[in-house]
Amino acid sequence: MFDAILIDKDESGYSARLAQLDDDALPEGDLTVEIEWSTMNYKDALALTGKSPVVRRFPMVPGIDFAGTVIQSGSDAFRPGDKVVYTGFGLGETQWGGYAQKMRVSSERTLKLPEGLDARQAMVIGTAGFTAMLSVLALERHGVTPGDGDILVTGATGGVGSFAVKLLAGRGYRVIAATGKASAGEYLTGLGAAEILDRAELSAPGKPLGRERWIGAIDAVGGHTLANVCAGTKYGGVVAACGLAESMDFPASVAPFILRGVTLVGIDSGFCPMDLRVRAWQALAKEVDADTFAQVASQIGLAEVLDRAPDLLAGKIQGRLIVKIQES
Repeated sequence: MFDAILIDKDESGYSARLAQLDDDALPEGDLTVEIEWSTMNYKDALALTGKSPVVRRFPMVPGIDFAGTVIQSGSDAFRPGDKVVYTGFGLGETQWGGYAQKMRVSSERTLKLPEGLDARQAMVIGTAGFTAMLSVLALERHGVTPGDGDILVTGATGGVGSFAVKLLAGRGYRVIAATGKASAGEYLTGLGAAEILDRAELSAPGKPLGRERWIGAIDAVGGHTLANVCAGTKYGGVVAACGLAESMDFPASVAPFILRGVTLVGIDSGFCPMDLRVRAWQALAKEVDADTFAQVASQIGLAEVLDRAPDLLAGKIQGRLIVKIQES
């Protein structure tokens, strides 16, 4: 038997509870992993509360990422004792996820932890840090360099935003961090932000084109904010869109794209190719230091995730929430 959060939906409605499950309940897969750490992301909170139709199969163990140790392997690529990390591929949505003490998954979608990272550190990074790194790599792939100008990060106190600020600053970019939290200035400058921008300047309907202010941006919120980010991007600039904390809508015009040659790049951390995953995680292992772990992570236990989900949706969580899955 093992502990897990289980979400179900039937005639009586939508429910999420801490349950004990038998090994026979585990899904198919050639790797069995003892999960040590997971995280709580915005999508996890939506799934736990039922505020959005994130979960597509029932019953479901939520948790969109995890790290742990292989305890049984049917793959030549893995052996018992290997430390692994798993993110995306519908985890916690269409296949059972990380809020369980044990899980069975496909070896083809599982990544060995890069040298220098343990399971806890990997989940401090988690899907949020992974998405941030994919966004940074996208800016650089499209030719944006530190000498070209400022980079804007929206939702800067969230998981993706926090890592984006830290990673960009570490690579020599001057970062403008947009946030609605007046008390977050010291936190963001500690991560490396050079300037703080009130998100109210971006979150209301704006003009098709605004003053050119940044050469690149990483946007985790969508909606009017993303439209205004594009409108304020300099000629030839690049915007990486990776989230929808404000809205899934994009109420913009084509003006930034046809008048300034702005490029809008979509970031998909769920199903991106394994070679890009390996590159991103190797870079994260080198660039995310121990100070970052201390600054951006708060720890909770598996039994606490149900109570903390509403706080995350309400914007009361700063930085990362990591979940200790095993009791000891």
